[in-house]
Amino acid sequence: MTSTARTTDTRTTDARTTVHLAVYDTLADWETGHATAWLARAGYTVRTVGPAAGEPVTTIAGIRIVPDLSLAELDPEDSALLILPGAEKYDEGDELAPFTAKARAFLDAGVPVAAICGATAGLAKEGLLDDRPHTSAASFYLAATGYKGGERYAEADAVRDGDLITAGPTEPVAFAREIFARLGAYEGKRDAWYRLFHDSDPAAFAELDADEE
Repeated sequence: MTSTARTTDTRTTDARTTVHLAVYDTLADWETGHATAWLARAGYTVRTVGPAAGEPVTTIAGIRIVPDLSLAELDPEDSALLILPGAEKYDEGDELAPFTAKARAFLDAGVPVAAICGATAGLAKEGLLDDRPHTSAASFYLAATGYKGGERYAEADAVRDGDLITAGPTEPVAFAREIFARLGAYEGKRDAWYRLFHDSDPAAFAELDADEE
């Protein structure tokens, strides 16, 4: 396992409880909803980051989102986590390369990054998966990027390697679970939460509800 954990943390309390969600045209709507909704319920503030502040982006579903801030304004020291959802634009060229470059800055600063679906291809192009265990939609999908990390690809729902979390498009629940684990959210509840939303286990609902104060 790789680890870029810092020995000191001088960030503000707000930074420790602020999660940044990247938003851009063709964003895959379903991939981050579990993570962001339940992080908000756990007391985190979710802020959206787009190519330009105040300029709407449009998801695959046609939903318009007005970003809270621009990518240029985002500083890893002001964040607990950067979430990169998938988007068709990751497969159409390098328009979203600034977002994966920002992911590199986050990891270099010891701040976690979570990427799902197409965003993992963006990380592969950035060279961030060459030396880290990871997953995605399929191994051949990432291989098409020409990256050098094929031997570290894992056939898994989601992979958490230190400060980096990756998942494929069909695993938003596993993706969220690994995010919670990295941030220390829902301690003692994550297993029940996962069984409820992934396995539709009715007993898990009772466990999750009973634990809430």
